[in-house]
Amino acid sequence: MTMEPGPPSVAAMRALQQRIAEMDGANVSPETHREAYRLCEQYLSNFDEVMRTAGSAADIRAALRAGQERVRALQRKHLLSWARGETTRLTHEAQRRVRLSDRIETAQQALEVLDEALRAYPGEPELLQSWVAVRNFIASVKVGQWVEMAERAAFRGKYNRAVARYRDALFYLSRAEMGEAAREEAEERINREIELL
Repeated sequence: MTMEPGPPSVAAMRALQQRIAEMDGANVSPETHREAYRLCEQYLSNFDEVMRTAGSAADIRAALRAGQERVRALQRKHLLSWARGETTRLTHEAQRRVRLSDRIETAQQALEVLDEALRAYPGEPELLQSWVAVRNFIASVKVGQWVEMAERAAFRGKYNRAVARYRDALFYLSRAEMGEAAREEAEERINREIELL
């Protein structure tokens, strides 16, 4: 979107808002939100140049500043919508995967989405909570593999091997990047299983 100096830039801002409104809706894909975010980003990157060439007319400058704030709000909204939608899609896909490596790889893609969004909005609580949730999922998949091996060993009557696998699970759990509440809950469950053996 190219912007002209002076009053036409107000028209460019209106055109941007209209274009984004057309992209907005209940069943919009995450990629559409990302495109809307990029349109806002492009508009804002050209904003300083427009302000320099807008002249000294106070009403034009005020309209441009108000438009800038509206575009910033739209930019934030669409980046968060993209991150939420894409993370949800990738996390659900990871849960459906059969192979451990595929589950982890897909969940890592969700983390990459969140990392990109966190670069733009580092303190955003929704993004931080999602980041912890995805890290918890990855850790649970990795630890779950050891727990599964322990359960199979216990089922076969190989209790020493089962205890060893549960201890392996605790070892990996202690090094996993995850929330403390999830770590403590998993640790309690594994220790209970060891005590039962």
